[in-house]
Amino acid sequence: MVSLAYRTDHRPMTLPRILTLDDVWGFTWARPDGTPSWLADLLTGADAEPHRWLPTHLKALDEELIALAGRYGDVLGGRSAAAGEQEQLTAAYAAVDRACLEYAEAADTARLPEDIRAGQILGSAALMGIRCRAVLGLVGPAPFDGELDPPPRGVIAGRAGLHPVSRSEPWRGSRWLVRTDDGRRLPATLSMLLGDSSGVDRQATLREHREALAVVTAAVLDPAADPITASGALDWLLFDWLMAHRDGPDSAAVQVDSGPTGDAAVIVAAVATSVRTRLRFDPALMAAIPERSCRSTRRP
Repeated sequence: MVSLAYRTDHRPMTLPRILTLDDVWGFTWARPDGTPSWLADLLTGADAEPHRWLPTHLKALDEELIALAGRYGDVLGGRSAAAGEQEQLTAAYAAVDRACLEYAEAADTARLPEDIRAGQILGSAALMGIRCRAVLGLVGPAPFDGELDPPPRGVIAGRAGLHPVSRSEPWRGSRWLVRTDDGRRLPATLSMLLGDSSGVDRQATLREHREALAVVTAAVLDPAADPITASGALDWLLFDWLMAHRDGPDSAAVQVDSGPTGDAAVIVAAVATSVRTRLRFDPALMAAIPERSCRSTRRP
């Protein structure tokens, strides 16, 4: 059945709708005749309503995340996936990634102002998607992986900083490290610096991380970049930011500031770029996302 809405001039306007299938992760937009469509394409029509359709897309994505957390919350929290769960987790992260990229391209087409809720929902989606892929062993290497000293127990004296792997190849990413007086390089996280360290300038630390995330987001699609290394670098910085902005230690809900920092736009761009980077080598994503969807998202 085709849904109808009426304009103020009383001419009927057929509306696109979201299609879902029972026991299948994800959703697709369809034209009134039932033909599947990418949301950005629907928004090019003369009667497009981005102020309604984009929030509808976010609501549908949020419902997918609630279902994912309800079904596999213990896996996302650290339990190993059983053999029969791996196929479902793969389908789930691919569907979530597709929905994130579809939103980002639609928002770019619509040219609407930054949406705080989009940053929150796509941030939560990225957090859960990365955890799904980590359980499946499908996350690229973190910056400096295998090169750092093991952190000792107790309080450590040292100087924290965000260190790039290579200034000439920014797609290799950056990572927070603590350099001790005896020359060791210890791994650190944004959450650790903001919550468990003394003498940290919170706003300067957030600004430095935000800027590094934007730099890596802009760099990872360089044709010269190794896509697996680049995806690991971007996912690390994104995951580190999102983990530091949850609304609780056991929550995947991401908080986004409403101030002039542009955090929501940074998150949306990073999430979409992560998906595009992995489209170069991830067969599950290649199957879930049509080739024509690989456009570039407007950067903040």
